[in-house]
Amino acid sequence: MHHRNGLRHLSAAAICAALAMSACVENPLEVNNQTNPDVSRVFGSPKDVETIISKLFQQLWNGQQGVSGQLGVQTMVMSFESHSALANFGFGARAAIPRGTISNSLGNSNQSENFQDFSALTRNGRSAASGIAAIDRFTASGLTIGTPGRDARAKSFGFFSLAYALGNTVLLYDSAAIITPAVPVDEVPPLSDAKAVMASALAMLDSAIAYSAGADAIPGAWVSSATDVPRARWQQMMRSYKARFRAGVARTPAQRAEVDWNAVVADATAGITTDWIVNADATTGWFQGWRNQLAVESTWSQMTPFILGMADVSGGYDAWLSMPIDSRTPFLLITPDRRFPAGATRAEQQAVTGSSRAGTPAGSILYFRNRPTGEDKPAYAWGEWYYDNWRFWAVRAQGGNGPIVLFSVAENDMLAAEGYLRTNRISQAATLIDKTRVRAGLPPVTGITNLTTPVPGGASCVPRVPQPPAFTSTACGNIFEAIKWEKRVESSFTGYAQWYIDSRGWGDLVEGTVLEWPVPWQELYARLNQNLYIATLRAAKGTYGF
Repeated sequence: MHHRNGLRHLSAAAICAALAMSACVENPLEVNNQTNPDVSRVFGSPKDVETIISKLFQQLWNGQQGVSGQLGVQTMVMSFESHSALANFGFGARAAIPRGTISNSLGNSNQSENFQDFSALTRNGRSAASGIAAIDRFTASGLTIGTPGRDARAKSFGFFSLAYALGNTVLLYDSAAIITPAVPVDEVPPLSDAKAVMASALAMLDSAIAYSAGADAIPGAWVSSATDVPRARWQQMMRSYKARFRAGVARTPAQRAEVDWNAVVADATAGITTDWIVNADATTGWFQGWRNQLAVESTWSQMTPFILGMADVSGGYDAWLSMPIDSRTPFLLITPDRRFPAGATRAEQQAVTGSSRAGTPAGSILYFRNRPTGEDKPAYAWGEWYYDNWRFWAVRAQGGNGPIVLFSVAENDMLAAEGYLRTNRISQAATLIDKTRVRAGLPPVTGITNLTTPVPGGASCVPRVPQPPAFTSTACGNIFEAIKWEKRVESSFTGYAQWYIDSRGWGDLVEGTVLEWPVPWQELYARLNQNLYIATLRAAKGTYGF
């Protein structure tokens, strides 16, 4: 029973923290024993429960986005969304080629980062389940938060938070416990594999959608929105998450091919129609630590040509691919894609983006800058390049305050588009691809009717994809590569582990890249399980020959 009580204390401690943030402690001078909380007291009234539930997403956000040391930033260097050779946060180890293992031993150099996501997600998932169960108990005894609409809102938000916790846990970890409102607070369910946990997450989202039908609008403060979220918009968000989870749980191309793509299309086409924004606010506690850190200077984050080089139409990327991997040198990216600075020389491109660190100008789609030469920093040879992703640098410049894209409408559209392609509805996919592609100055793919025709543009086509067998030259990609290009560029530095999750399902990671994390040793020891295994599922040599 010792390990069960330990997990109960951990969950209840998070609940008490939420109450403290909301000034719900009756006597602020009273000193409570936080190692032995009274769960029934914490859930003492319907309004207390509403307060707890209202803080869940903020805690989930901060667990993933508010800190630098977590799995999301490790996946960025593993999938070429970013690059750094620093030892911090596991960057150097995760970025290294050939790829290494992910240690799960006591005292390993990244044990806190490897545990961060698992801890934050599972603790708050347990709190969500307990909050939903508490509402059910109050309702059964004739008590209410205030109105049926508020009761339904709390349950919808609680189920969404629970689904978010479960789903995001197994996007990266190989297993987790399935927590539901029916699981007693002092019970520790066994670990289940990622597929089973994701099925439960999707079921929780179904419950959240069902309760939203009678719910009041979600207060903006619950999701750091400038305005309250009306019912229809809230339902769209949950459908988008269903689409992301359905596709993202796949570890390999074979598994991704087996996804129910008709269901993905149904969810995505009922999903968001504009970007879902979280307004980071250092005062109210909506933090965004990793974006702040990656914007410090290029030692922490710079772009590598591995993926983004596919925008190049000058031959520089082909020459780069032909070099020995440890002797590769930067080249100037020449591209018609307006999301990159234009110019025939580095000086001309630098003039486009200037020396300001204020990031992408409002209303612009210029996501990348050619940094001032004096700011270049060393990294792995194949990771050194002239370009930074500066989309959200304005948030750092404004003291940690400002809008961040949590879920882009482009990601939602590309989920639907991939589903259309995989179910042979190519024209419908093309329409969605062209929403961002044409805006970026690239010729439309409308009119392509198969998966083999190259995208238009001739010698200036984008993307240009490495070709077998040597993978040292490129050719115009097909419409599926166009989907991948648009999704990557538009989702960069948004969401959670975006490039990694897609790249493993598409088969685009470097050979030998670990495809999931083991349950951290801290959790295993809490369960009195000392089998500190390592994850063995690794990427095969894939699409681009990396």
